[in-house]
Amino acid sequence: MGNFLSGRQIHPNEELLIKFYTCFQNKDYKGMQECYAGNAVFNDPVFKNLDASEVCAMWEMLLKRGKDLRLKFSNVKANDLEGSAKWIAKYTFSASGRQVENHIQSKFRFSDGKIIAHNDQFDFYLWSRQALGLPGWLWGWTRFLQNKVQKNAMQGLHNYIEKEGC
Repeated sequence: MGNFLSGRQIHPNEELLIKFYTCFQNKDYKGMQECYAGNAVFNDPVFKNLDASEVCAMWEMLLKRGKDLRLKFSNVKANDLEGSAKWIAKYTFSASGRQVENHIQSKFRFSDGKIIAHNDQFDFYLWSRQALGLPGWLWGWTRFLQNKVQKNAMQGLHNYIEKEGC
């Protein structure tokens, strides 16, 4: 069944999440992609309603571009149907050259040993202040700026997919 961690047996879906985040730490996007089912969906405050191919391309794009990305994860929990984890990403936001420390809470749903739904939550206003500087401070709390960031992120992802053939 599962391996043992700190003297307790861990659920196979917990092992899956540990694999996912360990691959993330190691910038192994292919290993991350293996964790998703073919019908997976992803959402966070920036990337909305990604299908499985888009989410796989998103991780590839972010890891290839995130040269200084550092990641820590904790509180990984899972059962047959759902799971969760916390993680902290530290990186330079390429559009502004500003340093970001983003604290994320993830929730997952599973089917047949794969991730079928992945939802990340973080404080967009806090992120925008770090990533964008003054514009984030002034407008990061508004739906306008969040929509603009979402639109730019999705355009960047689709450009990446088109260029890289993902």
